[in-house]
Amino acid sequence: MHGPPSSPLADVVDDDRGLSRQYVASARSFDEMVDAGGAVRPQWARFIDRLEALGTIELRARWEQAQQLIHDNGVSFNVYGDAQGMERPWQLSPIPVVIAPDEFATVAAGLAQRAHLLDRLLADIYGPQRCLSEGWLPPELVLAHPGFLRPCHGVHPPQGRFLHFYAADLLRAPSGQFHVLTDRTQAPSGAGYALENRIVVARVFPDLFRDCNVQRLALFFRSMRQMLAALATEHRENPRIVLLSPGPYNATYFEQAFLAQYLGYNLVDGADLTVRDGRVFLKTLGGLHRIDVILRRLNDDYCDPLELRADSTLGIPGLVQAVRDGKVAVANALGSGILQMPALVPFLPALCRGLLGEELKLPSVPSWWCGDPAQLSYVRDNLPTLVVKQAYATAGHFGQTIFGEALTAGERAALLSRIAAGPARFVAQERIHPSTTPLMDGDRLTPRQMILRSFLVARTGGGYDVMPGGLSLIAGGPDEREISMQAGAGSKDTWVVSERPVSTFSLLPPSSQPIALSRGGGDLPSRVADNLFWLGRYAERAEAIARLARTICLRVSEQTDPRLIDGSELTPLLTALYMQTHATLHAPPVAPATPAEDRLIDAIFDSQHAATLRATIRSTHRVAGVIRDRISADTWRVLTALDQEIREVDIGVGSYHVAALARLLDRVVMNLAALSGMVMESMTRGQAWRFLDMGRRLERAINVVFLLRASLTSTIEREGPLLEAVLEVADSGITYRRRYLASLQATPVIDLLLADETNPRSVAYQLAALSGHMGQLPGQARGPSLAAADDRLALVGIDRVRTADMVELGMTDEQGRRPQLAALLEQLGRDLPRLSDALSASYLSHAAVSRQLGRHRTLRPGEGGDG
Repeated sequence: MHGPPSSPLADVVDDDRGLSRQYVASARSFDEMVDAGGAVRPQWARFIDRLEALGTIELRARWEQAQQLIHDNGVSFNVYGDAQGMERPWQLSPIPVVIAPDEFATVAAGLAQRAHLLDRLLADIYGPQRCLSEGWLPPELVLAHPGFLRPCHGVHPPQGRFLHFYAADLLRAPSGQFHVLTDRTQAPSGAGYALENRIVVARVFPDLFRDCNVQRLALFFRSMRQMLAALATEHRENPRIVLLSPGPYNATYFEQAFLAQYLGYNLVDGADLTVRDGRVFLKTLGGLHRIDVILRRLNDDYCDPLELRADSTLGIPGLVQAVRDGKVAVANALGSGILQMPALVPFLPALCRGLLGEELKLPSVPSWWCGDPAQLSYVRDNLPTLVVKQAYATAGHFGQTIFGEALTAGERAALLSRIAAGPARFVAQERIHPSTTPLMDGDRLTPRQMILRSFLVARTGGGYDVMPGGLSLIAGGPDEREISMQAGAGSKDTWVVSERPVSTFSLLPPSSQPIALSRGGGDLPSRVADNLFWLGRYAERAEAIARLARTICLRVSEQTDPRLIDGSELTPLLTALYMQTHATLHAPPVAPATPAEDRLIDAIFDSQHAATLRATIRSTHRVAGVIRDRISADTWRVLTALDQEIREVDIGVGSYHVAALARLLDRVVMNLAALSGMVMESMTRGQAWRFLDMGRRLERAINVVFLLRASLTSTIEREGPLLEAVLEVADSGITYRRRYLASLQATPVIDLLLADETNPRSVAYQLAALSGHMGQLPGQARGPSLAAADDRLALVGIDRVRTADMVELGMTDEQGRRPQLAALLEQLGRDLPRLSDALSASYLSHAAVSRQLGRHRTLRPGEGGDG
C-alpha cells in the first residue's frame, strides 16, 4: 500500500530549545497560544509541555500515522474546480486549538441565546411576522429575499421548533473578544469533520488527549440523536430517520456518509424517497418503508420540485405538503436558509430585545446594510476598512467577498457605483484581523489566521447544547484574507480542556442494554442495491482486464522479435484485451504493425476510453464512494490502495516498461483479490451482499465469454501456448493440470471454462449462482412479468450450457473455425446483457447514479447543499 501525501513535519529535526520558544506571534492579531509578551497561555501550558516532551522525531512519526489514517479512511472535501475534485484529501494540522473552559462557557451561552433568537425569528417570519409590522426588520429583507419560501408560510413544525441545528463561524478580534462572522441556519456542515479530526488526533496523541482532560464530543451527538427521535409524530418508540444528501458530488459528501454511519441512519438522496398519500417513504427492495424524520443536507429550494424549485432533480416531489400535513419532520425546517443573509446582522440587537426581551450576549462583526441611508453613508466614507458582501447571499454560499483594502482607487469608485445602483443588495462588515494559531511549518511553528465554526443542537427539553470545541479552519496561506473550506482552508481539532476528569461517555450502547434482534435486509434502498451491483461489476471487470494484461505482459517480455507476434497466441489475447477495454464485441483485429507494448499501454492507461483498466478502477472507486456509508473501513482501505496504484503511474505512462507494468498488474490483481476476500468473508449474506455478488457473477460470465470468443472460436498454428494463456487468465491452470496433466487440448479447456459448475471461474458456475440469488430476492418490488424475465434468462442460459455437447463445441471446420462454439458464445453474449437489463428493470430502474458517473455534471459551488 502506498502512503499518504507528504507530512508537514517531513523536515523536522530535534531542537532542545522547544517549539514554543521559537514561535513568534503576529503583532496585529490576538494569538491563541501566547500572550502579547510571548508567554504561553495557561490553557496551553500542559499541552505544550507534553508535546515538547515527545520530541520532534516522535511528533513527526505520530503525525505521519495521522496522515496515513486520513488517507486510508478516504477523508476528503470536494473543492469545486479543484483538479483533485472528490479525491482532494482533507487538510488537518497536528497542533489543536486549545480553549479554556470558562472562556468557552461564555461563548457557549452567547451562542445558545443566538440560536434561540434565530429559531424564534424563523417562527415569526413564517408566522405572524411581528418583526416586520413592529419595524424591527425592513420588510424588503424578507419579502424580496429569494430564500423566503412562501409555500412554507403558516407551516408549524413539530414542537414548534424551526432551528434544530445551528452553526456559527466565530473570529476573535485583537482585543480577545469573539465575534460571530457568519450564521449557518440552513443545513450546517462541518460537525462530521470535527468528529473525524477528533478521532484522528486522539488516536495518534492518546496520552496528550488524556492528560489535558479534553471534553468529549459524544454527548453532543447523543443530544442530536435524541432530538431527532423526539421529532417523530408517529412510531416514537423506533422512528425511521434518514440523512438526505445532495449526492456524491456535493463538497461535503464524505462528511454526510460518515455522520450517517456514526449516527446509524440511512444516507439517502431524493431519488430514494417518494411521497405517497401525503407520507414520505423510502424505496427499498422489500417495498416502501415509512420515513418519520429527515435530517437534510439539501438546500431549501431544492427539496421539492413541485412547490419550490421546478428544475431540481435532487428533491422529493410532494415533500412540502407532507411537512404541511405533519406527516414527516424535516430538520432544519424548510425555509431556514433565509437567516444566513449577512444583511440580517445589523438588526439582530433590536430583534433580540423585541423577541426575547434580552440584550444580545455575543456580538456580531459590526455590519452595515446599504439599504439604510445612514448605514450607506458610513460605508461610502469607510470603504477601505470594510468588507463588502451580497446582502441576500444564501443557498449554501455567501457570494463574493470584496476586501476594500485590496482595491485600487478606481476599483473602489466602481464598487461604490454598483452599490449606489442597488444599495439594498449590499452589506458591509468591519475588517477584523482574525486570531492566529500555531501551524507546524517544517521545523518550526508559525502563526496562521483562523476562525472557529461552533455547532449547536436543539435540546429535547428546550434550549441548545453546544459542541465543546468545534471545527477550527486555518488560512491556506500567511496572507490569505478569506478563510473557508471552499477557499482551500486547512483544519484543526479544537480542545476545550478542563482541570478535572471529563466524561468518558460513548455513543456505543452498554452491554446490558437490550437490543432488538434483526436479520433483515429487505430495507436496502434500491439506489444502494444499484450501486453495489455496479461495484461488483466494475471490480470484476478490472480484475479480468488486469489478469489478461498481465498474461500478455509476461509473453511480450519473452518475445524478442516483434514480427513473431503475428500468428502467435498474442494476437487473440490482444484482440480480447481490445474487446474488453473498448467495451465492444465487434472490435477489429489487432494490426500487426502496432507494437504490442503500445497496445498494452493504451488498454491500461488511455484516458480517452471509458473501459480501460485505469478508467474501470477509477469507476470502481467512485461508485464505492457513492455508498461510502455501506463500506467497512478495511474494505475502503483496499479500494483506496487500488485507486492509488493506478493514480501514481499516470505521470510516467509514456516511459513505462513492460516489466514494471507486470509488477503493477500483480499488485492490482492482489488488491482486487483482497477486495473479493473482504466481500466473501466479511459481508453478511443479506441483500447488500447479494446484489454485489450478482454484479460480480454477471460480469465474470461476460468476461469469460469475451475471452473464449476472442481466443478459441478460431484455431491458430500453435494452439497449445494459447490454451495455456487462456487458462492462466481464467485462473484455472492448476485445476486443468490436476485433471489432465500436461496434455493441452481445446475441448477440455472449453468444458472447464464454460460448462463445469464446480469451477468458480466458469460461465455455468456464474449462471447457477445468479439463478440462486434471484430465488432469494424480495418479490414485493417486482411485477410478475419482470420477475419471470430475469429468472427465465438465467435458467435458459444454464440450460444452453448444460445441454451443449462439449466435443462438438471443440470441433473445427475446414477453415479452422469452431462454428458451434461461436454460435453458443454469441447467444450468451446477447443473453447476459439482457439479464442485466432485466435485473435493473425489476429492482434498479429509478437509480442511475453508478451508470452515469462519466456523464454526471459537476455541481456549482453551493448548489444543492451547504459547503
